[in-house]
Amino acid sequence: MSEQLQRAPAPAGPGPDDGAVQRRTVRVLSASQVLGGVGVGIGIAIGGLLAERISGTEAVAGLAQTVAVIGSALIAVPVSRIMSRSGRRPGLVTAYAVAVLGCVIVVVAAAVGSFLLMLPGMFLFGGGTTAGLQARFAATDLATAGQRGRALSMVVWATTVGAVLGPNLAGPSGDLATGIGLPPLAGPFLVAAVLLGAAAVFVAVMLRPDPLLTARSADPPDPEKPAARLTIRQSIAAIVSTANGRLGLLAVVSSHAVMVAVMVLTPVHLGHGGAELEVIGLVISVHIAGMYAFSPLVGWLADRLGRRRVILVGACVQTAALLIAGTAPPQAAGQLGVGLFLLGLGWSCGLIAGSTLVTDSVSAADRPFAQGATDLVMGLFAGLAGAVAGPIVGWAGYGMLNVAAGVILTPLFVLALWTVVLSPGRGTA
Repeated sequence: MSEQLQRAPAPAGPGPDDGAVQRRTVRVLSASQVLGGVGVGIGIAIGGLLAERISGTEAVAGLAQTVAVIGSALIAVPVSRIMSRSGRRPGLVTAYAVAVLGCVIVVVAAAVGSFLLMLPGMFLFGGGTTAGLQARFAATDLATAGQRGRALSMVVWATTVGAVLGPNLAGPSGDLATGIGLPPLAGPFLVAAVLLGAAAVFVAVMLRPDPLLTARSADPPDPEKPAARLTIRQSIAAIVSTANGRLGLLAVVSSHAVMVAVMVLTPVHLGHGGAELEVIGLVISVHIAGMYAFSPLVGWLADRLGRRRVILVGACVQTAALLIAGTAPPQAAGQLGVGLFLLGLGWSCGLIAGSTLVTDSVSAADRPFAQGATDLVMGLFAGLAGAVAGPIVGWAGYGMLNVAAGVILTPLFVLALWTVVLSPGRGTA
């Protein structure tokens, strides 16, 4: 079906083939997440170590990942606007292409030993995360309200294979880089460039018909009232104008900021205990498994028990994670693995239930803008958390970093508890 036909007016309401298109959309998005997940996962595992190696100080080890997180946040804005104008496919392809360019720049930075050159590369590398996060929203375009959590979670879950495999390729990719005359830590980004490029090509070829344009063709806008293009401020205002939107946004932002702050410094903490790349990769793989492996269950619970209850569970799980990881010495890879697994599982609850709650809280016409604004705020706050994580570890240690992350999590825990326990009848949303 051509884009022109998808834009053509059609009778209001879901079409007879929307279910088939939705199933195909979820399959294609899930497959692309496997490819993209490997690329993003391998970069996440090694970025902090590469930054420390090039710069010579752990104080800026978290800065490279922070720049990637901020890049993901800022790239989400133009990508969401491309999606609103032209559909999900061109937006996702653009995000992946930007990430490929970032990987190439990081490889060059590693080869010449330039930390300053690495930073813009990591910023663009964040486009891979943008694509993965925006894909979760694309899965909801044709889903019914009672199935949004499950549709969104299936795409998140598909990242498991690639994201868990990615960090474990750190060692082999390092050997590959050494074989062609590059520093070992450049190898992961070289492999990431190939895989993210493959994801871009796959989406460009296979994501047809476009789910967002298909949804619009089933319910065309009134020509007398053209859809408004919301600014970032207007998008955020639309989200926070409802109790659902406020809690959903806070859940996404808080759970992601806590996860990023602790996760990006864990490889450095392990490195202080003499852990090898394979051990670090395994711990990060366990963490990523926690993030993605149980997402179908999380999505099902969000649809059946309510988004708010799942958000509260996520806040409790992340609190337990901080207690376990924060008391682990650098040599305790097993304890850190357990803590990081729970950190990822709590993140999954907050991201899936919170993202679904945000989607529920705004009109269909405003969703691409609101979803882009959500990822912008999420990324900026996570970037800030990642930026201060390095100095906190350098000043007071890894344990204090977990205490600071607990402070970030407190407002979400209080609001979710108030909503579910102290406001009868409201926790089912």
